[in-house]
Order: sequence, then structure tokens, then C-alpha cells
Amino acid sequence: MPTRRAVRHSLTVLAATAVLSGTLAGVADATPPGIPSATTAKSELAALTVKADGSQTGYSRDKFPHWIQQGDNCDTREVVLKRDGTNVQTNSSCSATSGSWFSPYDGETWTAASDVDIDHVVPLADAWRTGASSWTTAQRQAYANDLTDPQLIAVTDNVNQEKGDKSPDQWKPPLTGYWCTYAKMWTAVKYKFKLTINTAEKTALTDMLGRC
Repeated sequence: MPTRRAVRHSLTVLAATAVLSGTLAGVADATPPGIPSATTAKSELAALTVKADGSQTGYSRDKFPHWIQQGDNCDTREVVLKRDGTNVQTNSSCSATSGSWFSPYDGETWTAASDVDIDHVVPLADAWRTGASSWTTAQRQAYANDLTDPQLIAVTDNVNQEKGDKSPDQWKPPLTGYWCTYAKMWTAVKYKFKLTINTAEKTALTDMLGRC
């Protein structure tokens, strides 16, 4: 049986071609709701407050309760897996038992939900440093489980882990063709939740939106 690394390698050419063409037979590209146009994103970026990030002191993922129940016995992760996948089948507890997930960050396709993470586009720790430390727990819970904005997306697990809590000046999706969309999503979330950005972050986002 091929190793996970071998499977990943064998899919790279197919997935990269799909990114360029915008299609992949039988597999959906993860597309969160509320992604603004480039024009809107540039206006939102210009409106954001630019200041140095605040302290990480006191941060804990537990202060952003997730994944919460969203009805029909499904939690937020399970909802996004169904939204972003193709032919996703679930059991009585809403866990995905089959399906396909195309990760637009790196062009990989997975058929096991365990290989997929749900990324917070603007990481919880970054949100903490840029305004969320003053929020209530209820506000942080709403942020961590937001299904109406481009804040949650299904991606390859180790790519998400590599990203960690980095901002766009420190980490960008491996596929440069996705930088425009990523910058639009990041900017929209920061604008919606009135989070600040630092100077390096704004420079990176400006460059990425310039590719749109």
C-alpha cells in the first residue's frame, strides 16, 4: 500500500493543474462564504487600523470555544467538512465516513477526513493579539465558529499546522495562485471583526491583493 507521502506526491501534478484550470472532476474547491471582490478587499484593507500586535499573554485556545454544535447533531468542523467536500457521506453522529476534499492552499486532494483540518483563516492567537483579548467568551466563541464569513476552510492538516498562528507576512499558502483569494479572506475577517493589522502584515496583504 502506498505511503501517505507517496500518495501526496502522486496527486501534486493533478491538483496543481486543477488550480490553474479552476476545476477538478468530482472534487470541489473549498470556498467559504462572503469572500469579497478585490476592490472591496482593498477598500477594507485601507480602513483597518494599523498598529503593533498586542501581547500573547493570557492566550489559550480554550478561550475560543470550538467546535460547537450547529444543529442536526453536527458540530462546526463537521459542517465545514460537508460544505467544502464532494460526495461527503456521514454517519448518524455526523462524522464524515467518505468524500473528497481539495485543499486550495497546496493543491492536494484527500479522501479521509482525518487528513483535513479546518483552518481559522485569521488564527485564534492572531485575533487575540489584535483585539480579541478584550472580547467576551461568547464573542470569541462566535468568532471561532463563524460559518457566515470567509473564516473557516478545509485544508491539508500539516499545511494548517505549518501555518500555525502566522500572519501573511510570515506565511502564505504554498500555491501562489491562491494568494489573492487568501488575502481577500484574511482582510474580510479582520474588517468584519474590527481587528488590527501591523505594518508588515499590511504590506504583505497589499502585495497579495495586487495579484488579483
